[in-house]
Amino acid sequence: MQNTSSFTPSEPAARQVITLGGGCFWCTEAVFVKVQGITDVENGYCNGHTDNPSYEEVCSGETGHNEVVRLEFDPAQISLREILEVFFVIHDPTTLNQQGHDVGTQYRSGIYTSTPEQLAVVDTFLAELAVSGSYRKPVVTEVQPLRNYWPAEPYHQDYFENHPGHGYCLMVAAPKVEKFRKTFANLVKH
Repeated sequence: MQNTSSFTPSEPAARQVITLGGGCFWCTEAVFVKVQGITDVENGYCNGHTDNPSYEEVCSGETGHNEVVRLEFDPAQISLREILEVFFVIHDPTTLNQQGHDVGTQYRSGIYTSTPEQLAVVDTFLAELAVSGSYRKPVVTEVQPLRNYWPAEPYHQDYFENHPGHGYCLMVAAPKVEKFRKTFANLVKH
């Protein structure tokens, strides 16, 4: 049975969920907790073949899972397209199974949709991106329906907020947060 965790929308009809893999989930989470219209962020693992994997199991590359952030958002405040625009600025979608020094299938670029309507938005966005010339290399972002999602261990949640002085946070997450703030000032939570 697939775990749905405690990630329950407070107003199911008004909220949507999209799941994104952009390398280490600490960095992706650090940005999206600051995005207006994002109502909840949970670090987790998805689209692998193992039930309830541990962080160590996912890091081994044997589970097939990706490190992801599961975003609950209010489409009245932010569109899925805007979320995708932020996502494609804060990670490199052209490196297969790698983000910076983090290497392995668990760090692949991925978008995991919850509805067919989301898939249509993602497909349109990626098609436009492909012809835009924004990247010199092809985008290798995996796009699939969300399956076999599991929340990460509690110590991985709110990691940047709880460990701002950690070396990885200072060197990798903080610059991504700053890039988001500069590029999308209109989307920063106040």
